[in-house]
Amino acid sequence: MDMNQYLSMFIDESKEHLQALNDNMLSLENSPDDIDIVHNIFRSAHTLKGMSATMGFEDLASLTHEMENVLDLVRNHKLKMDSFIFDSLFQSLDALESMVEDIVQGGTGKADVTHIVVSLKAIVSGDYLKAAQPSAAAQGTSAQGDSAIALDQFQQSVLQQSIEAGLQVFYVEVTVREDCVLKAVRAYMVFEILERCGEVVKATPSVQDIEQEKFDRSFSVYYIANAEKEALENEILNVSEIEHAQIIVLDRESLDEMTGNSAAKAEIQASEAQAAAAALYAAPAAPTSVESAAKLAGGSAPSKPAASQGGGQVGGRTIRVDIERLDTLMNLFSELLIDRVRLEQLASEIKNSALTETVEHMSRVSSDLQSIVLKLRMVPVDTVFNRFPRMIRDIAKSLDKKVDLIITGAETELDRTVIDEIGDPLVHLLRNAVDHGVETIAKRIEKGKSENGTVHLRAYHSGNNVFIEIEDNGNGINREKVLAAAVSKGIVKPELADKMTDSDIDQLLFESGFSTADKISDISGRGVGLDVVKTKIHSLGGHIHVESVPGSGSIFSIKLPLTLSIISAMLVKLGSEKYAIPLSSIVETSLVQNSQIRSVQGNRMIDYRGSMIPLLSLSSVLDVPDYSDAEEEETEVVIIRKGEKMAALMVEEFIGQQEIVLKSLGKYLKNLFAISGATILGDGQVALILDTNELIK
Repeated sequence: MDMNQYLSMFIDESKEHLQALNDNMLSLENSPDDIDIVHNIFRSAHTLKGMSATMGFEDLASLTHEMENVLDLVRNHKLKMDSFIFDSLFQSLDALESMVEDIVQGGTGKADVTHIVVSLKAIVSGDYLKAAQPSAAAQGTSAQGDSAIALDQFQQSVLQQSIEAGLQVFYVEVTVREDCVLKAVRAYMVFEILERCGEVVKATPSVQDIEQEKFDRSFSVYYIANAEKEALENEILNVSEIEHAQIIVLDRESLDEMTGNSAAKAEIQASEAQAAAAALYAAPAAPTSVESAAKLAGGSAPSKPAASQGGGQVGGRTIRVDIERLDTLMNLFSELLIDRVRLEQLASEIKNSALTETVEHMSRVSSDLQSIVLKLRMVPVDTVFNRFPRMIRDIAKSLDKKVDLIITGAETELDRTVIDEIGDPLVHLLRNAVDHGVETIAKRIEKGKSENGTVHLRAYHSGNNVFIEIEDNGNGINREKVLAAAVSKGIVKPELADKMTDSDIDQLLFESGFSTADKISDISGRGVGLDVVKTKIHSLGGHIHVESVPGSGSIFSIKLPLTLSIISAMLVKLGSEKYAIPLSSIVETSLVQNSQIRSVQGNRMIDYRGSMIPLLSLSSVLDVPDYSDAEEEETEVVIIRKGEKMAALMVEEFIGQQEIVLKSLGKYLKNLFAISGATILGDGQVALILDTNELIK
C-alpha cells in the first residue's frame, strides 16, 4: 500500500470523525449535562489526534489536543459547559475541517489557529471567567487542565515523598510576553534559575518541545526546591520578556487534587480508550478507528474472534471503494448494455431459437447486473443532510432567531453524481428559509406563534425519482413585495402584473438576478437569487416547485432522477434521424389531427384535457434536413411537462421505449440548444437526447 492510499484512508476517517464531533456537539448543546456525550466527543477527538500525529499533521494533532484538555475537565465534572466553551469548540471544529480540506487539496494542513488556542487555554485556566480570585481559579481548573498530560507513578511518588521530607513542592506557570521574539531563550533562562535552586520533575509541554519553541506563550512545571516562593517568583520575573509568573505551593492534599491521582487516572483513560476502540471495531457501518490506526501505522488490525454458530453481530460487512473505480465499472457496463440491445435486435432479425433463448437469458442476467451496478453508486442523502444541523444552528444564532431543523428520510438514496451536485442548492434554500422565511422571535410571539421556528428537510422516493422538500413555518412569500420588485427590475411589464397568478409570482423568485433583500448580508440577499438553484437542479434533470401560504410558511419541492447514467427514454424518428426523450419528462403520447390545431397570437396550440398548450415542431426546432411536418394531415405528438407547464412535441414516428446510456458530447460540443447528450443505439447509430426543459419557456 503506497502513501496515497494511507492519505486517502486518513481523509475518509477524519471526515467521519469530524462529522461525529459536529453531531455530538449539537446533541450536547441540547443536553449540556449529558456526560456520555462528552465521552463520545473526547474519544473522537482522541482518535483524530492520534491519526493526525501518525500522518505527521502536527497542527491538526496540536489543536485536537487543546480540545482534549477542555473536554477532559468537562467529563471529569471539573468544568461545566457554557456558551463560550461551545463557541470555542465549534470554532475548533471549523478550523479542523479547513485543515482537512487543505490536505484534500494537496496542502500540508497547516493553519494559524492562535486565537482558538488562546480561547481553549483560557477555558482550561479559568481566565475566561475573569474570576475575582485568579489564584483560586488557578488552583482549581488551571492546574487540573494542565495535568491532562498526567504524571506517571514515579513522578507522583517523588513529589509526595518530597512533601513528606519537608521540601518545598511548587507548581510554576510562566507566561512570556506576546511580542517575545526568542521564546526558547527566555524559557532556557527560567529553567536555568529553577535547576540552580532545585529539581524540575515534570514540564508541560516537554523540555524538548520548549527548547524547539513548540509552545504558545506559557509553560508549566512541577518543581522541588529549598527556596521561598517570593524569592523564586522575583528571580523568574527578572528575566527579560517574562510577563507573568504564578507559583503555587503544594501540600499532599492539593497535589492529589491538582493531579487528580494521575496514575490511576491514566489507567482509567487507557481502559476507556480500549473499550471505545473495541466498540467501534464491532460496528459494521465503516472501517473502525482501531483498524484504521493499524493500517496508518503500517501494521495489521487485531484479529476478530470468529462468530459463534448461534449467531451474533457480524462485523466488517463493508469496504471502501474509490469512486473512480465505480465510474469505470459503470462505463464498462454501459458498453455492455449497448451490445445487449444490439444482440436483441440481431436475434429478432435472424430468428434462431437457440440464439433468441441465449440472448433472452443474457438480458435477464444483465438486467440484474444493471440493478446491482446502479445500487453500488447509490448513496444516502444523509451524507449531504448531516452538515445542515450545524449550519442552521450558526445561521439562527447570527440572526438572533430560534430555529429547529427536523430531518426525515435521510436514508433515501441517490446516485453519487447527483449527491455531489445537490449540496449547494440545498444550502441556498435552507439559508433562505431561515433568513427570509422564519420570523424573528418578537414577530413570532406577536403573531401568536411559538418562539422556535421550524424548518423541515425531508427526502422520499416516488417512482424513479427522489423528492427533497424544504418546508418552513415562517411568514410565507410576500407576493406583493415580490411582484413590486420584479416590476422595478424590469422582469415583469407593469401592464402584465395584474394578470399574474400566485403560482406565476412564486416562479419570479427563480428569475436571474431577482432578490427582495433590503440589504446585503452574509446569509442571503447578495443579488444572486434562486436562479442559481433552478439552473443547477435543471442541469441534473430535475424540477423545483414552490407552494406558499402567507403567514403560515412555504414549501420548496425538488424532483430529481435516481441516476444520471442510465435512463429510460422514448425513441422517436424524424426523417433519417433518431432522438431520445427522457420518460421522466413525458406525460403521454397522442395523435393530433390538423383540424385540432388552433392559432393563438401567432402560436400553434392544441386543446389538452381542457387546457390550451403550445404545439412545437421538433423538425423545425432541430432543423431536420429530410423531414417536415408542415404537410402532414395528422401527426404523432409527445406531451411533455416542466413543473406546472406543458407542451406538445410533433414527431414523425415512435420507435419505442428503451433504456439508454447517457453519453457526454465532449468538450467540443457545448451549449447545444435542447440537447443534453447522446446515446449509442443497438444498430450502432447515435441518437441525441433531448433536454425538454429548454423547449418549454
